[in-house]
Amino acid sequence: MTLTEAAPAKVNLALHVRRRRPDGYHDLETIFAFTDFGDTLHGAASDRLSLIVEGEFAPTIGAADNLVLRAARALATAAEVAGGAALRLTKRIPVAAGLGGGSADAAAALRLLNRLWQLDWPLARLAEIGDELGADVPACVFGTTQVGYGRGEKLTPYIEADLAGTPILLVNPRVTMPTGPVFAGWDGIDHGALDLALPLTEMRNDLTGSARSIDAVIGTVLTALDEFGAIPSRMSGSGATCLGLFADERACAAAHDRIASGFPGWWSVATTLR
Repeated sequence: MTLTEAAPAKVNLALHVRRRRPDGYHDLETIFAFTDFGDTLHGAASDRLSLIVEGEFAPTIGAADNLVLRAARALATAAEVAGGAALRLTKRIPVAAGLGGGSADAAAALRLLNRLWQLDWPLARLAEIGDELGADVPACVFGTTQVGYGRGEKLTPYIEADLAGTPILLVNPRVTMPTGPVFAGWDGIDHGALDLALPLTEMRNDLTGSARSIDAVIGTVLTALDEFGAIPSRMSGSGATCLGLFADERACAAAHDRIASGFPGWWSVATTLR
């Protein structure tokens, strides 16, 4: 029997950086949301642990120390599972793109193996394991719209608006944006707390300036999204993917067509929020 688990792409609808902590991390306030677009993980019982990676972005990542395998090993150790799993990951999410692809894959592995190994652990317990793998993994384990604090691992549901079904356009100019340099380039200024009572249009991503200084194409993407009707447009995470929310699917599809024709070298996908 083969099980299948979706690994939805993560987006940050807002990302407020408050301070750099003594441990080197930054205190963040963010809104995590997830899309109907993402990677897919398949798994079947096996006496050993293995992983095959396929799909458009498979050549950009390795299978040897992939986060999927690290998540599987962490869960096996915590649950004292002796068996393994034959895993196959279809990689559609661009790498180093601000979409949490690796974290989404790790979270999918935890959920899939929780079923395959018949552990029946609650998501909160899986999220605790995920926290050791990366700051975004706990949010990806839940896969629902959440407000994140701390490094992003302290979560509470976002209940101010029901965003499910909202059309969203993801655009990446096919440049990688490593997280470390983007955070290192943050201006160090606390521009204020995340006010959940405000509309999304009045929120922000405090890493945008740093990402734009690394590659000015980020500004070009955001300008294009604005011109094509996004309300709002925003960089996701530490970039380089930018997003635009749209009033309806027709407007989103039209913007996607204009991006594809006007910037044929860019990657883009029109989808919806979960």
